[in-house]
Amino acid sequence: MQNKVSQLIQSKVSLAPMAGITDYVLRSLVRKYSPDALLTTEMISSEFLAQNVETEITKLDDNHHPIVYQICGHKPHLMKFSAEYLTQFADMLDINMGCPVNKVVKGQDGSALMRNPKLAAELVQAVKEGTDKPVSVKFRLGYTQEEMNFVEFGQQMQEAGANFITIHGRTRSQFYAGKADWEKIKLLKENVDIPVFANGDIVSIDSAIECLEKSNADGVAIGRGILGDPTLIGRIAHYFKTGEKLPTPTLNEKLDMMKEHLDEEIKLRGERVAIKFFRKFYPYYIAGIRNASKIRSVMVLEEDYNKILEYIEYIRKENSELIR
Repeated sequence: MQNKVSQLIQSKVSLAPMAGITDYVLRSLVRKYSPDALLTTEMISSEFLAQNVETEITKLDDNHHPIVYQICGHKPHLMKFSAEYLTQFADMLDINMGCPVNKVVKGQDGSALMRNPKLAAELVQAVKEGTDKPVSVKFRLGYTQEEMNFVEFGQQMQEAGANFITIHGRTRSQFYAGKADWEKIKLLKENVDIPVFANGDIVSIDSAIECLEKSNADGVAIGRGILGDPTLIGRIAHYFKTGEKLPTPTLNEKLDMMKEHLDEEIKLRGERVAIKFFRKFYPYYIAGIRNASKIRSVMVLEEDYNKILEYIEYIRKENSELIR
């Protein structure tokens, strides 16, 4: 099983799951620029999946492999069912034990599981029973600063059968504030025998290098850093493989990616729904341009696709010095 994991993580880079973000379209965009990095789906609720097996959240292209399907829940029988169903799509199954969002934690899912290692271990065992694929867990340093149990927790998950760990270098109480503590991840790496990927604040090739130096992790998982730049994972994987630092995309290239991203969401969801869904992405694609906040405030209210295209061309024209 560990040989399978080694093959899946050989790029040393993965796409971290983000609810409402890493959908089929964004995964496809990341794959376009990164042929072999490990992709991860959005978090899939085991409660939801038990009632809705016919769901677009499992949508998959052949070139999406290697891919991890992440499930969330706190009921072993539903987690086992989810594993049995998702095995047909996945190369690896991941259990979410790190989501800090209130509605997830209140349901005893996500980061709440770090306060209940016994149940967390039972979930790992249940998922293992439901699949012949490797099983991973994603968690944080702890629930609060006073409850940093990540080393013991990681050891317990390994003992329960986990084959791979991704750890975010913050506690649940921090959410995404402050700086991810990559050096603490090194403590986990030194105390488990399975591969560990570090997650949190990796937004460039240089930050990925620094993260690995400080954490001694086997690779990096990148979430928010890809927003507005679907090439980031591919560029980091390319550096790890060759030592060459490919340039960041120009504004012109980012605007092309933004249009492609929007067009593909429209194909998936329909124009009306997709345009509203896509509003969250505008700030990232146009960050750094002249009058970015003013343009963003207009674009997020726009519901006419042709008007959006006009704004994109306006941005190109007004920021011609960045188009190179």
